[in-house]
Amino acid sequence: MAGSGSSMLYSFLLFVVILSLQEMYRGKLASSELFTILGGFISSLIFLVLLTFIGNFQETYGMRTGWGAVILAEAVALIAASTVHRVCITTCFLFSAGLLYELNKLSGMILSKSESKTRRY
Repeated sequence: MAGSGSSMLYSFLLFVVILSLQEMYRGKLASSELFTILGGFISSLIFLVLLTFIGNFQETYGMRTGWGAVILAEAVALIAASTVHRVCITTCFLFSAGLLYELNKLSGMILSKSESKTRRY
């Protein structure tokens, strides 16, 4: 598993690459209904990598991560989606909610496994 510093760097680089590619191809993403939905999904990936960056940044500097990080990452992702198409805002929000649910579920599973390992020893 990558440390907080390297994960923060990788997620920031992915954020820059995904945002740049989305802005380069925003005309293509707005050209049809299917591509508009794809634009919303790509914006939700921006949400995911930005949330990872903010969480690792806060962990590196000893701050507590909370809902503020989620709201900030979602706001940036929705602004990025709005540069492509209006429908991308809605699909980005829906995909981001699904990703956040799955991320929370995965985090709970990993936390329960680590707690069961510490109880055995």
